[in-house]
Amino acid sequence: MKSLKYIALVIGLGALTLTSCNDFLDQLPDERTQIDNEEKVRQLLITSYPTANYGWICELSSDNIMDNNTLHLPISSSSEQIAARYNLGSYGRQDDELYRFEPCVSSENQDTPSYLWSSFYGAIISANYALDGIENIYKETGEMTESMKQSRAEALLIRAYCHFILVNVFSQAYKDENASKLDQGVPYIDDIEGVTDFQHQYDRGTVAGVYEKIVRDLEEGLKDVSDAGYQAVKYHFNVDAAHALASRVYLFLRQYDKVIEHANAVLTTDPNQMASKLMKYDGFGDCTYMDDYLQIYDSPTATNNLFLLNTMSLVRRHGLGYRYANNSTRTREIYYHQTPWNGRYYAYPVIWQGGYTFWTGRDYGYFPAKCGEEFQYTDKLAGIGYVHTIRREFTCNMLLLERAEAEVMLGQYAEAAADLIAYNHSLISFSDADYQSAVATGVRDMTEADIRSYFGTPSTSVNNYGKANVFADWEFTKNMSSEFVVPEEAVKYMNCINEFRRIERIFEGDRFFDLKRWGIEYSHVYGNYNRIYAGAGADQDEITFTLKWDDPRRAIEVPQDAIQAGLNPSRPLVNEPGGDDAVVAYPLEGYYSKD
Repeated sequence: MKSLKYIALVIGLGALTLTSCNDFLDQLPDERTQIDNEEKVRQLLITSYPTANYGWICELSSDNIMDNNTLHLPISSSSEQIAARYNLGSYGRQDDELYRFEPCVSSENQDTPSYLWSSFYGAIISANYALDGIENIYKETGEMTESMKQSRAEALLIRAYCHFILVNVFSQAYKDENASKLDQGVPYIDDIEGVTDFQHQYDRGTVAGVYEKIVRDLEEGLKDVSDAGYQAVKYHFNVDAAHALASRVYLFLRQYDKVIEHANAVLTTDPNQMASKLMKYDGFGDCTYMDDYLQIYDSPTATNNLFLLNTMSLVRRHGLGYRYANNSTRTREIYYHQTPWNGRYYAYPVIWQGGYTFWTGRDYGYFPAKCGEEFQYTDKLAGIGYVHTIRREFTCNMLLLERAEAEVMLGQYAEAAADLIAYNHSLISFSDADYQSAVATGVRDMTEADIRSYFGTPSTSVNNYGKANVFADWEFTKNMSSEFVVPEEAVKYMNCINEFRRIERIFEGDRFFDLKRWGIEYSHVYGNYNRIYAGAGADQDEITFTLKWDDPRRAIEVPQDAIQAGLNPSRPLVNEPGGDDAVVAYPLEGYYSKD
C-alpha cells in the first residue's frame, strides 16, 4: 500500500489553525511541546475536539436526501398527487458533487470532506500533544496524579472517536476481521512525529487495523475516564459518553455482548431508571420558534444528552429551500407515514411536537429543530459572526437502539422488543395536555404484536413509502460478511430498528454509516443530467446513480491535497453513467482533471 510521505504537513498545519484558541497554543509545533504542567494539558484538551460536522456530508451521501429538481410527488398522500419538478439552485457546487457521489473538489469550506478531514486530524494531533505533555510531566515529576490520569483518558477517547468517524466516512464499512484487512483505512496518528518531522511516513493501513487501534485507545481511556473537575461535563468525554462510544464501536464490530455491557453501564437494566434517561418532549408545548426547541434539544442538563459537540456548520442552510432536501418520498419513508400506533396522525406525532420545520409549505424540504443554528456574534451592529450547530453526538435514545440491535442479533427478542417499545414511548412523552390530545386521536404505545405484524410484512404497493424500511429479508448483510446473518425471526425487529434509527438521527449523518455497515443498496436520482454530462445520454432529464453494497463510492474521497501529497485515494476508479446502462470508468488522474 502506497505510503503517505507528507500527510503530516497537510493535516498538521490544519491543526494549528484549528486549535489556536489559547496563547500558549499560538506557537509553532516545536514550541507547543512545552506543555509542562497539568493546567496546560487541560486547557489544550478543551481545544482538542473537532469543530467539523459530518452530518450534511453523510446525509447528502445517504438515502435521506433527494433532488428537488427531479419529478416527485408531494409529501402527504392526502394532497393532490400531482408530480412536480423544480428549478432550484444548490447551496454550493460541493453539494452537487457529493449528491452525484463524486469527489468533492470545488470547496474546502464548512460541511465538506476537506474541512472534516482537517478538523478531525487537527483534533487528533492536539490530543497527541496532550498525551506527549502528560508523558513528559510524568518523566519530570515521577508522579501520575488522578487529574493527569483523567486528562490522559480524555485524550485517548478523543483520538479513538476521531479515527472512528474518519474511517467510517473515508473508508469502506467494517466487514469482518479478515475481509477488513483488504480494505484500506485511514492514517492512524498516535504520535507527534508527523508534526515535528515532515518526512515522517504514514499510510492508510487497513480498516481492520484502524479498528484495532481504536479499541486499544478506547479500552485504555475507559480505565481512568472521570466526570470530576469539568465545568461543562457534557462537552467532554465523560463516563457515560465513553461507554456510549464503546457501545457504538462494538456495534460496528458486531461484538454484541460488549454493546450490551457498555449500554447497560449508562441505561441500567431497570426499566424505570432507563425511562428517566430518555428524551422528553414535555417542554415543547411552550415553544414557538426554532430557537426555543433548540434550547431544549441541546440542553446540557437533559438526561438524554450524553455528549455534545460544538461544531461550525451550516447544515440548516444547506437543507432548507435549496435543491437537495429531505422532501417528498424521502420524508414519507422516514417519519411522514401511517402506523398502527400513530392513530389518525399521518406521521409520527413527534414531528409536530418536536419543532420540525417545513420550507414553503413542505415543497422544498423538511428540517428538524434539533439541528438548528446557534449564532455567535463577533459584531452585533454589523450582524456578523460564526454559525454553530451543536451535535448531540451520543444520546440515551440512540444508545437504547444500539442495545436493541445487539439483543436482536443475539436472539434476545423479548429484551429487544422492550427496548424498542420504550424508545417509541419516549417519542410521545409530551406535556399532559398534548398527550391527552394525542391519545384522543388514537396515538398509543407500540406493542410487540405491532413489531411482528407491521414490521414483519413488506408492502406490495409501490406507493406505500411508509414501508420503505421494511424488508422481506436481510440477506444483503451476508454481502458484508458470511458471519453477518440476520435470521428470519430477527428480520421484523431489524426492520423496526431500521425505521427508528432513521427517525432518531435524521440530518446527523448516521444513516450513511448504517447503509454501509448493513450493505443496503440505494440510489440517487439526479435531474438536468444533460447539462452536466453533455454528449453522454444528453437526451435524459434524469439519471439514477445506484450504490451496490461494494461500490467504491461508499467511501467518501479524501481531500485532493492529501492525494497530491501521496495518500492513496479512497476510490481506485470512479464509475460515471454514460447512457442508459453503460458506465465509463475514469482513472483517478483523468477524473480530477475534468472540468
